[in-house]
Amino acid sequence: MISHPTYVHRFARGVSPLIIAALVAACSGTKAGDTAAPPAVLLSAADVAAATTADIGATVLVSGALDPADVVRVRAQVAGTIRDLRVDRGSRVSHGQELARVEAQGVTSQAEGAKANVASAEAALAVATQRLDAARRLFAAGATSQIDLKTAEAAHNAAVAQLAAARAVNASAGEAASRTTIRSPLDGWVSERVVESGESVKSDDPVLTVVDPRTLELKGQVGAVDAAHVRVGQKVTFTLDAMPLQSFSGTVARVDPVASAATRQVGVFVQLPNASGKIVAGQFAHGRIRTGATTKSVVVPVTAVRMGDMNAYVLVVDGGVVHRRTV
Repeated sequence: MISHPTYVHRFARGVSPLIIAALVAACSGTKAGDTAAPPAVLLSAADVAAATTADIGATVLVSGALDPADVVRVRAQVAGTIRDLRVDRGSRVSHGQELARVEAQGVTSQAEGAKANVASAEAALAVATQRLDAARRLFAAGATSQIDLKTAEAAHNAAVAQLAAARAVNASAGEAASRTTIRSPLDGWVSERVVESGESVKSDDPVLTVVDPRTLELKGQVGAVDAAHVRVGQKVTFTLDAMPLQSFSGTVARVDPVASAATRQVGVFVQLPNASGKIVAGQFAHGRIRTGATTKSVVVPVTAVRMGDMNAYVLVVDGGVVHRRTV
């Protein structure tokens, strides 16, 4: 087991930085004039931290809100009145599930009329077909003229065309009628409901929002230099402000191909699996994208690092003696 020295990561309570500096000078052999060495300083466990080893590599930092990767705003597709609204915020829904219905008498009536027109056209075609068959038999027997045969053929062709037109109108009207039923576009949960049953809506008015939080996505912005090192599939380590002692793993999903004209930043999308639903969407998160190889390194808390006139340093307690070490 590798033994690492202990680092002072904050000044001892009630101890002046000048005393610490004097202690460093005394312990390092530097004379502080002809006066006696300053008295020893007692450091508590709260004032020191042990150095540890960790995998350190090149990283790119991103931060932002963790939102569901799939968010669909469900809108009314026809004008009418909301009926049979079956879900609310937090309701679990499945793909294709009926969520509500829009009562639109005009649309429904048009669909019923179009269906009746198809039945009428089918009946007219059946009659025209019978007449054509009869005309052909009579013409073959010499009992009717060629003009009568041609007339029967024209009537039959017209009936075929009328049936095709009626079916086309019926398909269009049927599609409009099907839009009166609002269905879930995906498996997930309802995150927002903006109408109540009985409210009137216009076409394209929002009704519900359905999300799938089993995969969360953070959209971050990085500089163009950092973006050159980010690749799809790279590992990302997440920390959440709400769970500071835990870390989560994800990957880079997408990288914008063009930098923002306003900020010259590049959008990076990183995703975090959340199949258990442990992480509530919308939380603020910080991600570290690993863009290079990692190596074992000695690490200390950032509070142990101090800035001098020329460079950064730490105070190392080794064998009961404090030393100043440049880092």
